[in-house]
Amino acid sequence: MNKCKFTDFMQTLKPWLNNDYIHQARLGAEGILTLHFVDGGYQAFQIDDCTGEQLENTLEHMKKNGVRVIR
Repeated sequence: MNKCKFTDFMQTLKPWLNNDYIHQARLGAEGILTLHFVDGGYQAFQIDDCTGEQLENTLEHMKKNGVRVIR
């Protein structure tokens, strides 16, 4: 699992969304966001400096880009 800042996560996320690389995003009860990729891999992130609203906005942005979001 990667622990990161919100701005770092958003920079990491940007190219993955542009290339349709993320198949699914899952937000766990502990606030851990797991991204499942189209090639079968996955990566978990614990974002330690964002608000619930920022995370919800990010999930909505992913959804608008064709990523299946599970909460």
